[in-house]
Amino acid sequence: MDRVLQFTEEHETFRGVAKKFFETEVAPFHHDWEKVGMVPRELWKKAGDTGLLCPDIPEEYGGSGADFLYNIVVIEESSKVGNSGFFISLHNDVIAPYISAYSNDEQKKRWLPGCCSGENILAVAMTEPGAGSDLKNIRTTAVDKGDYFLVNGQKTFISNGQLANLVITAVKHDNGTISLLMIEEGMKGFERGRNLEKMGLKAQDTSELYFHEVKVPKENVIGKTGQGFRYLMQKLAQERLVLAVAAVESTALVHKMTLQYIKERQAFGKKIGTFQHIKFQMAEMVTELEMCRTFVDKVVIELMKGKKVTVEASMAKYYATEMQKRHTDLCLQFFGGYGYMMEYPIARAYLDARIQTIYAGTTEIMKEIIGSSLGL
Repeated sequence: MDRVLQFTEEHETFRGVAKKFFETEVAPFHHDWEKVGMVPRELWKKAGDTGLLCPDIPEEYGGSGADFLYNIVVIEESSKVGNSGFFISLHNDVIAPYISAYSNDEQKKRWLPGCCSGENILAVAMTEPGAGSDLKNIRTTAVDKGDYFLVNGQKTFISNGQLANLVITAVKHDNGTISLLMIEEGMKGFERGRNLEKMGLKAQDTSELYFHEVKVPKENVIGKTGQGFRYLMQKLAQERLVLAVAAVESTALVHKMTLQYIKERQAFGKKIGTFQHIKFQMAEMVTELEMCRTFVDKVVIELMKGKKVTVEASMAKYYATEMQKRHTDLCLQFFGGYGYMMEYPIARAYLDARIQTIYAGTTEIMKEIIGSSLGL
């Protein structure tokens, strides 16, 4: 059945480039990166040279000026090889849009070309030890000192935290408002903590960040001072939607590897895929996957039209990530004891899937948003 999203011949040509990149530059080395806890910085530059970084950024700032479907292609091809270490979508689809949407022209010229080339690696610092989904409760402060802000505080669970040289940081002012400041590598008082050891996403660097008397010039305020919370709320819908896109493709990969296994593995003299229980569960899962993909595609179309999709993106993120977690668990069961062995990709897929229903807003937060839209 044809996809709801209408990819052109140009999109498919680009898909071929992305597919080759992830199959040759990512998949063969992913296991090694898991051992060291991060991907090499050179990978970002290779992705930039290939045209995979920020393709929707205007040409005047170093991008290709392409439509958002090119970004979707990158997400899909990344997910198809089981990539969970090279957080390219976070860079392309979550953080760069803050710069392109809210920064002034001087800031765009200063930061975006490096984001497109891979010289700049982006992180966004919102989460704190005492403030996860409750962004209004952040404690990192920014005191006005005239031509700069003095920043003090701590962030945690920051993806790309070890490698990033540009960090969009949510800070709170004396009047309780929130701003977004670009804190740059090399600023005195900006320090990285340890690379956090996680249950999954072993190849992805996730860090604590510390700010002690960091002088951030007002030229690094993104958008208007005090409007940071509104900016974060406006862009969270896209973040949640691209996670849903990745969840759909990650689930499809799990189905693919499981189908291959159950067609080969034999028990009691027959291939286990022929047992009614397994056959019916696979039938249920592939049906649910296709229905979920159609809804996610539809929300992507609405986003590209410029429509507000806060509720729909929450639905997509909630359902697709819960589906990924549930299907991966079911499929691992079909592998039996082998599914518990880390040498089998299904084991890593199981561990990597667990975070999907937590970051960028938990399933419970998604349901709160959806429920509130019903007037409840």
